[in-house]
Amino acid sequence: MPDAEKMARFATGRGFIAALDQSGGSTPRALRAYGIDESHYADEAQMFDLIHTARTRVMTSPVFDSDRILGAILFQGTVDRTVAGMPVVDYLWREKGILSFLKIDKGLEDEQDGVRLMKDIPGLDATLADAAARGVFGTKERSVIGAGTDDGVRSVVAQQFEVAERVLAAGLVPIIEPEIGIDAPDRRRTEEVLKSALRRHLDALGDRKVALKLTIPIVDGYYTELTEHPSIARVVALSGGYSRAEAVERLARNPGLIASFSRALLEGLSVDQSAEEFDAALDASIEAIYRASIT
Repeated sequence: MPDAEKMARFATGRGFIAALDQSGGSTPRALRAYGIDESHYADEAQMFDLIHTARTRVMTSPVFDSDRILGAILFQGTVDRTVAGMPVVDYLWREKGILSFLKIDKGLEDEQDGVRLMKDIPGLDATLADAAARGVFGTKERSVIGAGTDDGVRSVVAQQFEVAERVLAAGLVPIIEPEIGIDAPDRRRTEEVLKSALRRHLDALGDRKVALKLTIPIVDGYYTELTEHPSIARVVALSGGYSRAEAVERLARNPGLIASFSRALLEGLSVDQSAEEFDAALDASIEAIYRASIT
């Protein structure tokens, strides 16, 4: 079972989740946005060293604290490292009061039925046991829905809940992320099919709790009812390619949803900024996202 103090913090606390889980193919893009292009590293090891240095700057900033941030999503390489001489998970919880979530998916299969399912996750049970031993609170696993058929959408949800069952059995809280592309055709219909499928699987969970990470819906408040389901710990929203300004504006119109932004959170940060400039830019971003998350 998840730690009661941490569950109460996650389920009832005011704030949002910082997504710091870029890995593999998304890391070069994140570094470029931060002002570090491919000429600054010779191989993958150097690339991950640089992204960890950038993440450390975020996590150790005085404005990155539990007053406005509930949790941080990390990838395995970050969990395996240290910040300020402490394991990252310990640093976030003991020094900052921030929960850790581990990204566990290993990428996506090729598209079929208008969706991209998760690839197999080798060694998942061992990964979950190790995460629990390190004090990780939960996981995050992502699938993508494009021009999804009804069967395709339902297959995404079924696979997500199959993985979630294993996460729950390990004593962790899964964040289930069936992302709908913001440019997906007939997105309104897709959101209807998705919500219906999610409700069916949630109804089967009993008193166990999961979280959902969803694209901000077209119709304001469309997912609010999901936040009231007894098996929901939290419903969080991804920025989905929107600018921070637009993502924040859309999120504020959806009561009950809180942010779990990545690119939108880090927008405007640069390796060339002074400490004062960096902290001021991060503070402005955190404050805007926080305000939208408590509406």
